[in-house]
Amino acid sequence: MSVTKHNWTKEEILEIYNKPLMELLYEAATIHREHHDPNTVQVSTLLSIKTGGCPEDCGYCPQAARYHTDIEGNDLMTVSHVKAQALRAKASGSSRVCMGAAWRNVKDGPEFDQVLEMVRTINKLDMEVCCTLGMLTENQAHRLAEAGLYAYNHNLDSSEEYYKEVISTRGFEDRLETIDNVRKTNVTVCSGGIIGMGEKEEDRAGMLVALATLNPQPESVPINALVAVDGTPLEDQEPVQIWDMIRMVATTRIVMPETQVRLSAGRTEMSREGQAMCFFAGANSIFAGDKLLTTPNPDVNEDMEMFKLLGLNPQKPFIKKMQPKTVEADESQFQSLGEKPKWSRPDHTIERNEEARQKAKELKI
Repeated sequence: MSVTKHNWTKEEILEIYNKPLMELLYEAATIHREHHDPNTVQVSTLLSIKTGGCPEDCGYCPQAARYHTDIEGNDLMTVSHVKAQALRAKASGSSRVCMGAAWRNVKDGPEFDQVLEMVRTINKLDMEVCCTLGMLTENQAHRLAEAGLYAYNHNLDSSEEYYKEVISTRGFEDRLETIDNVRKTNVTVCSGGIIGMGEKEEDRAGMLVALATLNPQPESVPINALVAVDGTPLEDQEPVQIWDMIRMVATTRIVMPETQVRLSAGRTEMSREGQAMCFFAGANSIFAGDKLLTTPNPDVNEDMEMFKLLGLNPQKPFIKKMQPKTVEADESQFQSLGEKPKWSRPDHTIERNEEARQKAKELKI
């Protein structure tokens, strides 16, 4: 059985990425079968519990308040609404609910307390719970863990070098620090990135180096294809070719053999044949539901039809790790500290982000 390696170099990963496709697929599929059931795919439902109004300038994101997109913002969902959505997801075959809030970072207070109650509620439904809430302190990570959080998502997005071409309002090191804070708890790490933002193959390899050299490696790595949204700085990017997606999935599988590789955003542009090749190459997780936060996603019934056609089965919850116990709020050992951490704000500007911001200002006049 292949051994997990933690000292990958960019050159080694590029060599894998650029192998002849049939050789790459064979190697990835072989490693996949050593560590996973090739006919089982984990199904998650992504739920935007607080949409729009984000202060960040991520070039790909329609939820950034500074850009003019057609996203309708909403306040934080109620716990009862989230429970209803989770039950619906469970009935449709999802084993995990991922809750996303358009925040720069978690802030102690009533809204975070409400999210903690959402985590408790979904964990009691015997579903895996994941959150993506922005940067996170160690104490906040412990509070989520006590509530019953199974996974925390915090994507690196790209390589450290190309990251500076996409985002200027936070630093790459903040991403790594948040992942480190999560690692101080029993919560698993979900971290990946996006291809198709104008990066080079070296940047794709660089992102995988950053993830694969973590010890332990992330339990889950989403591979997203950019969904170019009108009004964002990356609105004119050409769609990612399916071959790039297949190569990225296969390379991820080879360098992170035990990780669940998530075929994430961009699936609406992929044929069933293309998705089947991604599953063969080592993808063993998808997001179901008509939206991924704000971008389109295949209908869950279409996905179940595809599963039937390919002989795939949805993975049951808590197969990879035992279900966390939920500690009620009044019994928690970790209380709010009223923290106000100073996350970094790099001082560089990104020309296309500024142009999109100016364009949005003019449209609002």
